[in-house]
Amino acid sequence: MQPVTLAAGGLSVSPICLGTMTFGEQVAERDAHAILDRALERGVNFLDTAEMYSVPARAETYGATETILGNWFASRPGVRQRVVLATKVAGPSRGMPWIRGEASGLTKAEILAACDGSLRRLRTDVIDLYQIHWPARNVPMFGAITFDPSKDRPCASIIEQLEALDVLVRAGKVRYVGLSNETPYGVHEFVRVAEQAGLPRVVTVQNPYCLINRSYENGLDETCHRLGVALLAYSPLGFGLLTGKYDDTGFEHAGPPQGRMALFESMRKQRWGRPEALAAARRYNALAREHGLTPVQLALAFCYRNWRVASTIIGVTSLAQLDACLDAWDVQLTPELLQAVDRIRWELRDPAQ
Repeated sequence: MQPVTLAAGGLSVSPICLGTMTFGEQVAERDAHAILDRALERGVNFLDTAEMYSVPARAETYGATETILGNWFASRPGVRQRVVLATKVAGPSRGMPWIRGEASGLTKAEILAACDGSLRRLRTDVIDLYQIHWPARNVPMFGAITFDPSKDRPCASIIEQLEALDVLVRAGKVRYVGLSNETPYGVHEFVRVAEQAGLPRVVTVQNPYCLINRSYENGLDETCHRLGVALLAYSPLGFGLLTGKYDDTGFEHAGPPQGRMALFESMRKQRWGRPEALAAARRYNALAREHGLTPVQLALAFCYRNWRVASTIIGVTSLAQLDACLDAWDVQLTPELLQAVDRIRWELRDPAQ
């Protein structure tokens, strides 16, 4: 894997990023450390986490993933300097009052305190990429597809959020800043305000992008391309739907190894649990097999070789899963197969949007 350059040369990352939200819930600390060791050995130098992890979010496991990563750094001298570390500050509460209470508006004080908490758990002096996990303002996200202005509530302005990030950058606690779960308007405004006010310019946006959710292509791809903001694609396997593990039995009766959709009922109430999403995934998985590929190979190669994607975030629960995801880097999709993928998308659109 050749490294990808982000932030006008400031960050050099592997085109595959190891996401860690399973660490602390599905993956015990010892196993998580083994996965991290293997990923580093195989050339992955980019790690992504968040203060709210692990997932599904619970008060008892808030911050657990960052703590596991911090312990890994502490037990392996020199490793921290070999990786690019990304984490995220949670936006206003989405049923998680244990983070900052229900009234959180992602204020400057909240961002500063959240960053200090992440630094302590990660046992590091600096975060390479600090991201806003979801917008402070009212936007359609996590399954909502239409904007409803009646849901607007008071929250920190974009300039206040950027001013907080500026404090962190100037203090040497954060190197670069990014967004997550954003819209074309949000990315453009963060860039515009930053340039006008001389504040840190966002370099990345972390949004879902996979065969059953290509909504990034509905305008956000042009925005990011023209503004020089790199996409970090999350959920490339559609929360496991694009692995084929649910093709025969659905979510509730899937056999081992059980994924999040089988283990946690709350996950099935989200966009990835829609019947339409599973039906679409089954079409893509069947297409992969028709062309001599596994569903994982098709889904990941679609992201790995896509001009829109700077780095693809994979999430795993075992060394075997990690190796399968990394091995898929060598898969090349033919123009004919990509045309077949597009035909399915034209028919079914983005059921997990």
